Amino acid sequence: MAEEKKKVSLKDFPPMFWLVVLFEFFERGSYYGMMSILSVYLTDQLNFTKESVGLIKSTIQPLLYFLPILAGAIADRMGYRRTLTVAFSLLGIGYFLTSQTTAYSAVFFSLVIMGLGAGTFKPIISGTIAKVTDENTSSVGFGIFYWSINLGAFLFPMFLVPYLKSMDWSYVMIASAIFTGAMVIPTLLFFREPKREEKPKESLGTAIKEIFSKIAIVFMDWRFILFIFLYSLFWILYFQMFDSVLWYVKAFVDPTPLNSFVYNTFGINWSFDVEHVTVINALTIILLQILISALVRNARAFPTMITGISIATLGMAILSVSTSIWVFIAGIFIFSIGEMTAHPKYISYLGLIAPPDKKATYMGFGFLYGFFGSSIGGIVGAFLYVAFIDNPMIAFIREKLAASGSDIVLPAKVTINEALAAAEQIGLTKEQVAQYAHPSELWLIFAGIGVLCIISLFIYEKLIGTRDTNNNNK
Repeated sequence: MAEEKKKVSLKDFPPMFWLVVLFEFFERGSYYGMMSILSVYLTDQLNFTKESVGLIKSTIQPLLYFLPILAGAIADRMGYRRTLTVAFSLLGIGYFLTSQTTAYSAVFFSLVIMGLGAGTFKPIISGTIAKVTDENTSSVGFGIFYWSINLGAFLFPMFLVPYLKSMDWSYVMIASAIFTGAMVIPTLLFFREPKREEKPKESLGTAIKEIFSKIAIVFMDWRFILFIFLYSLFWILYFQMFDSVLWYVKAFVDPTPLNSFVYNTFGINWSFDVEHVTVINALTIILLQILISALVRNARAFPTMITGISIATLGMAILSVSTSIWVFIAGIFIFSIGEMTAHPKYISYLGLIAPPDKKATYMGFGFLYGFFGSSIGGIVGAFLYVAFIDNPMIAFIREKLAASGSDIVLPAKVTINEALAAAEQIGLTKEQVAQYAHPSELWLIFAGIGVLCIISLFIYEKLIGTRDTNNNNK
């Protein structure tokens, strides 16, 4: 008879566990705090084009998904404590430089430094959690760990970002620099190197060479990579939360009904803004993840994953119905339910399609969905937004400027903010110009990407499917 697992209490976790949970809370809070406003900050405050911002995002975000495999090898040789110190230092420097620079190349470079720090940080924290918990406490421990991520993603944008932004947008990045840079102190004072398995010592070069050998093996397995790529189409939608969705909220969604509801109900003078988009997502996960996980715990992986993607796609499509704040919240809420339904089952399905003799190696590359999704999502989101929203508005302004006899001439490459400023000079309001944008078509296009993902995965499952122990199709 199998030994019954004892009930886990918070006292079962060592101090090191709580220290790294604290690290994760401040690192993720700092990251999501900045990301909740970054795209709007770059376009509205620094006047970058949306296409150029999309390029930044499609460079920075993939670092967070690819670097961990290299950082893990580095940490095994340098030590977790030393690597963690480097990671927090890079984060602090990257955030601070971002707050102090305005030139495109300088901002790009600063965010790359931040991305290097974040990508280095991720495997150390999850690796430490794995090493300081045992079979009995691991499940609860990782649950607390993931909860801390969403708690940081909720609290920082909800409360801290609006306050800092009201003084100066750059203060958000400065706060992120302080919170992450300050973590160097407890790392040096309190972090203790977790016990590691004794392995034959090899050089860092040899270890990295071995990693790239594994990458080559995985990428040569077309069926495995194809599945991850098809699944990543869904994550193109997710990454819009930090780009096109924020621009849309800033330009079209009137928060007044929600603000009035909060004031009349709770007596709180509060105002919804772009930073609260990620709050909706994080709060939904905090409140419902346990319930959703319980509901789908025994369900088959593939149908559940498809169901989740379908729900998320519906959420994106709902955004096309109206610019109402209530419709917007409903869309993001439904999208978040779909996300938390689909993603855990994605991991399960990876195990079914990975070769039985290389399962551990293959599962380690499950992160590639984020690499593909963010690489494509940033650029695609920016270009689609410009095509369906900015360009029609700019074309209308050009037409009205010509008809008015104004001597104002818009340059060939003009930002929407510059065009709107010109429109004001001939008496055109932003609301009048916005009527010529096509936001509903934009969200239907993204919903179409979600439908493409669903259809592609269905075809994949029918024609390719999973493997048995002989590597034959089921």
